[in-house]
Amino acid sequence: MTSYFEEHNCEPTNPEEQYRQNALLELARSLMQGLEIDSGSLDASDWDQRLPPPAARAVVQSLPLVVISPQQADRGVKCPVCLLEFEEQETVRQMPCEHLFHSSCILPWLGKTNSCPLCRFELPTDNPDYEEFKKDKERRKQREYRLEDLHGAMYT
Repeated sequence: MTSYFEEHNCEPTNPEEQYRQNALLELARSLMQGLEIDSGSLDASDWDQRLPPPAARAVVQSLPLVVISPQQADRGVKCPVCLLEFEEQETVRQMPCEHLFHSSCILPWLGKTNSCPLCRFELPTDNPDYEEFKKDKERRKQREYRLEDLHGAMYT
C-alpha cells in the first residue's frame, strides 16, 4: 500500500515549517478564545490605523432630503447599502458627494463613521483630535504636491 505522501505526490512537511504553522494556529486559537490584547500602545493621533469617528450630529441632521424623480425610478437607481431600488416620489438622504441613500440605511452608518460608504467622502466630526488629524494630513499632501512640482520644474 502506498503512503499518503506518495499517493498525493508530495513531501512530508519540514519540522521547522510545521512549528510555524502550529504557532500561527495557536495564536488564532488564543485570539478566538478572547485573549485580551493591550491596545494601550495605540496613539490617540494614530488615525491611519483606526476607524474614523462618527459624523457630527448637526451635519447628519442637515443632510438634504431628496424626492426620487420618475426618471431616477425608471433608471432603477438603488440604495447602495440595501440594494433596493428607490420608488418614485420616495424621500431619501443625499450626501454632499451626491450619493443617495435610504435614511434607515445611511443614518446608522454615519453614527459609526463619518464617510460615504461608496466613495469615502468624509463629513465633519465632533472629534477635535480627528479634525486636527485631517488638517495635518491635508497639509502633508499639499507639501508633497509642492515638492513634486518643484522637482518637475527642475527637470523640465
